[in-house]
Amino acid sequence: MSIQPSDSILIVDFGSQVTQLIARRVREAGVYSEIAPFNTAEEAFKRMKPKGIILSGSPASVPEDGSPRAPQSLFDSGLPILGICYGQQVMSHQLGGEVRPGHETGEGGEFGRAFLTVTEDCILFDGLWQVGERHQVWMSHGDKVTRFADGFRIVATSDGAPFAVIADDARRYYGTQFHPEVVHTPDGAKLIANFVHKVCGLSGDWTMAEFRATKIAEIREQVGSG
Repeated sequence: MSIQPSDSILIVDFGSQVTQLIARRVREAGVYSEIAPFNTAEEAFKRMKPKGIILSGSPASVPEDGSPRAPQSLFDSGLPILGICYGQQVMSHQLGGEVRPGHETGEGGEFGRAFLTVTEDCILFDGLWQVGERHQVWMSHGDKVTRFADGFRIVATSDGAPFAVIADDARRYYGTQFHPEVVHTPDGAKLIANFVHKVCGLSGDWTMAEFRATKIAEIREQVGSG
């Protein structure tokens, strides 16, 4: 039997090189997290019973046939979801929006440091960013969302990403075209903390010491008196 915290975040991995950083940011916010590849995410979801979901970036292209998708059951669960880069794109696509390759839009993608402008209030920005402010973020995308799904609103834009941050407050779905998990987005860890604390409602009292104690208890249970 596996012993795990009742409050947790499931991170769905689409193959990004920095998915581990997402897990690190969540854990730094005092919340337990696990990473599961997209093709086993449904199994992990049933086992973990998480309180929120984060969809990672990916080197794949959403418009290409056979590119990774999130299990539909995650969207049917009613849980808060944060989509990061590819995660934002695949969420938009699966919920009825449109994603197109950057070369088709005539603008290309964005790679490296960029600046976004906050256009509307959003719970992700609570205590952090104000409407009208510009903030540095880190972009790494070729494709882009060209039409977001019904229910979403644009809350931040950049020169190369008109949907830099999108929000569906009713369903508690949020998407960032940039990568908040990397240090090149100075306020990124705080944005992720706002998601797990203010959107998912998690207290943030989990620690690595607790994790270590839990794993020791699991091993002792398995080993018994052997």
